[in-house]
Amino acid sequence: MNKYESVIIINPSVEEQGIKSLIAKFTDLINSNGKLEKVEELGKKKLAYEIKKNSEGYYIVFNFEANPDLIAELERVYRITDEVIKFIVVREND
Repeated sequence: MNKYESVIIINPSVEEQGIKSLIAKFTDLINSNGKLEKVEELGKKKLAYEIKKNSEGYYIVFNFEANPDLIAELERVYRITDEVIKFIVVREND
């Protein structure tokens, strides 16, 4: 298993309860085929440029271990989740 870091930016208009349910959804997906190490909620931050007409976003960072096949599924779920306006998944070097 490889170590990964995933950063997602959620639409700032999503309420706190919605953010909690999104974190639970992604946590369950990661734990289904990997091991979540840490979730950091960085809160609302100003974006460097507008994304989908938003000038700020709610940042969440996931650190986890997983097999490479989980990454494709995780990115697919990010893409079809309307509240996620931007995401990235990077492999960490050991």
